[in-house]
Amino acid sequence: MARAKCCGITSAGTADVIIYTHPACLRHDPGPEHPEKPARLQVVLEALKQAHGDADWREAPMIKRGDLQRVHGEELIRQVLETELTDRLMLDPDTVMSAGSRQAALHAAGAGVAAVDAVMRGDSATAFCAVRPPGHHATGSTAMGFCLFNNIAIAAAHACDRHGLERVAIVDFDVHHGNGTQDIFFREPRVAYFSTHESGLYPNSGAPHERGVGNVFNVLLPPGSGGFRFQNTWADDLLPALDAFQPQLLLISAGFDAHLRDPLADLMIETSDFAWLTRQLRDVAGRHAGGRVVSMLEGGYDLEALRECSVAHCDELR
Repeated sequence: MARAKCCGITSAGTADVIIYTHPACLRHDPGPEHPEKPARLQVVLEALKQAHGDADWREAPMIKRGDLQRVHGEELIRQVLETELTDRLMLDPDTVMSAGSRQAALHAAGAGVAAVDAVMRGDSATAFCAVRPPGHHATGSTAMGFCLFNNIAIAAAHACDRHGLERVAIVDFDVHHGNGTQDIFFREPRVAYFSTHESGLYPNSGAPHERGVGNVFNVLLPPGSGGFRFQNTWADDLLPALDAFQPQLLLISAGFDAHLRDPLADLMIETSDFAWLTRQLRDVAGRHAGGRVVSMLEGGYDLEALRECSVAHCDELR
């Protein structure tokens, strides 16, 4: 990732939250029994159109190859973009490509870049990318954990290189550690990574001693942890560190699989806890980043919880 000189930062506008999505993201089909199914995005879109139909809805563009190359190696890019598929292809036991995956991945990654450009122009202070496949497990060289390209990492690299930002924060409250995001920026001081995640879960990374160059902040939550512990962990440990970093842009890996109803994990977080954290993050962005927040959908596998949490999250981004 080439280093760019810091440029002037435009104050964010006052428009409503921008919501990026694309129909191609519904056509990535890992199979009928796979938890990362198209219905996940369908329920999010239905709920957001009902609750936020008056938001600024925009079609996510396709990512450019040069934007992918900031964080991903050519072998992975070719694997996703150039593999000819007549049936599903298992990249690992969890990660599957179908005929629609290429276009879905291109538009999912493109949403994050477009959202960064929009908030930096001042079109709005906030944007939410309702896209799939998710991204935070994909490393620079490997698709894994349901993820093909690392959407949030691509957005962060774009913010640094195209907009000259020197302090970009990524907040990840998905129940699984975003190992790919951490790995990509482990030695990059312009990007700081802040994560809570359940201990003992895939991908078994994200220990507190993993600090990068002082830009990585991980807190493990034991199985059964609820909203009290979740909120106190952020209030006492991670939010002060985020404040001290003084981000010029705040990016969110918005995974809602820490919800108490989610079938893939064992935390007891409620919808109101996600709303609370979103409010705190907006406060931090207001102090340091002109209010600029870009959020991207990650995990969440109980459809009703995903519906509720996406709406509550976007309520706080307005």
